Amino acid sequence: MIPRTELPYQRDQFYARDRRSVPAARHFTRWTLHYWGLAEWPRADDLLLCVSELVTNALLHGVPPGRRLLFRLKYDGEVIRIEVHDSGTGVPRVADDADEGGRGLLLVSALADKWGVGERDPGKVVWAEFVR
Repeated sequence: MIPRTELPYQRDQFYARDRRSVPAARHFTRWTLHYWGLAEWPRADDLLLCVSELVTNALLHGVPPGRRLLFRLKYDGEVIRIEVHDSGTGVPRVADDADEGGRGLLLVSALADKWGVGERDPGKVVWAEFVR
């Protein structure tokens, strides 16, 4: 049961370019799922893993020194969407067998129902969606 009556829901949080931001984003997500009445949702661990991967990627590759990232969770009653907004250039891609990096997006592509990259000025937004 969802404790609030108006959909869609959206929760935003800014995180600094700091390694502590990854566990903080997971904690924020766990708390938000609980608040939305989704604490027992069977795919919550998959979603939390994708949060870790997307925030880590943004911190390593998309957030310049002195900047922050915007982490957004959306829920419309059917789809939970993770968004990580950063001001870095470049487009993330899934690794192939020869790559040493990029395995995180391989995980995201396997666990999420959909994922992608959108433009913003400056930077990009990397998102993943999970159908409930």
